[in-house]
Amino acid sequence: MKFDATIIGGGLAGLICGIKLGEAGLRCAIVSRGQSALHFSSGSLDLLSHLADGTPISDIETGLCELASRSPEHPYAQLGTAAVLNYADETEALLARAGLTLQGHWRYAHSRLTPLGLWRTAWLSQQDAPCAPLTGKRIRVVGIAGFLDFEPLMVAEGLKQQNIDADTAELALPVLDVLRQNPSEFRSVNIARMLDDPRYTQQLLQELTALASGYDALLLPAVVGLEQPGLPAQLQQALPCALHFIPTLPPSVPGMRMYNALARYFRKCGGIIMDGDAVTSVTHDTSGLHQVWTRNHGDIPLKARHVVLASGSFFSNGLVAERQRVREAIFDLDLHDYAAGGDWSHPDFFHSQPWQSIGVKTNAQLQPARHGEVVAGLYAIGTVLGGFDPISQGCGGGVCAITALHAAQQIITTGSRL
Repeated sequence: MKFDATIIGGGLAGLICGIKLGEAGLRCAIVSRGQSALHFSSGSLDLLSHLADGTPISDIETGLCELASRSPEHPYAQLGTAAVLNYADETEALLARAGLTLQGHWRYAHSRLTPLGLWRTAWLSQQDAPCAPLTGKRIRVVGIAGFLDFEPLMVAEGLKQQNIDADTAELALPVLDVLRQNPSEFRSVNIARMLDDPRYTQQLLQELTALASGYDALLLPAVVGLEQPGLPAQLQQALPCALHFIPTLPPSVPGMRMYNALARYFRKCGGIIMDGDAVTSVTHDTSGLHQVWTRNHGDIPLKARHVVLASGSFFSNGLVAERQRVREAIFDLDLHDYAAGGDWSHPDFFHSQPWQSIGVKTNAQLQPARHGEVVAGLYAIGTVLGGFDPISQGCGGGVCAITALHAAQQIITTGSRL
């Protein structure tokens, strides 16, 4: 099997890279172990909220320039401010073509509500996500009887501490009794699969209408719209007040909704996703082709001119921590310098953790090296990269999208196709 590019990893970075290549007419395959970090995400993307020392960023363009001088190893610093902002615009357009209706723009960062009732800076959020401001409105936080992955009292208390009028209520929804019989099955994804069934829409709407009287907005756990993405908007149109959905503990319906839209569009662009497979090794022959060997294909390699490593960080096993060192799992690529003695964590759990910045080191074209030598035809993107803390700096989703588009552009520019 021959491809112009083979992408290792089917998360946000891998899918966006594959879509751009597919739209350019290149034949691509994604090899994916299965569920990516998108399945556990909020469904919102961040671009950059803080510098490495914790300084908050109010203006993204100014912040990127400051980042370049303070954190030269950050992927954004390698690409440059102008390129990052151009790719941010391109990301917004690409996500729209994939059928995702999102709120936000890189020029105007907004705040989205978390399951703790706190606000987090975001670049793009799904249309039904609760975003600031809610001040001056009467809010009802609605839980589901027996559902333990969302705590309405916690959300309401967080809002009250911000002087927002909020109380709680509960949906009964007898249709969910079959799930309540087994707590391990009473999860957001299974609830969504039931509530997305048109037979139960009227029952859900009746209960929501009864709870909506006298309120400006209802906040619910994100348990609808997985297989019927238009259902949240349908419910909103029928209610007398605003309706918003807050992501729950993983697995996440908004994150899965984003994955489904991107995967569907990637296939529409001619791409192939090899789910439930894993790359075991990659070799390089004299003709300049990579041979990608996978668990499921045995002795039949995937041949490609280019390989994109989008395998993720420790969560996705793209990086592996051993007793004395960290290594990249497939190629054993060179990593950014880190404390090899094992001082990889900070005693304060909420402090930026040093291990978060460990990852693959690349040049400005996102080409990694092994033992100091650049690996021809190989690119690294997303959270497998080092030099940044995706959580404390609020840039995980942005780094995935921006580096994915940059690597794809390098491949397209070479003009080399099979």
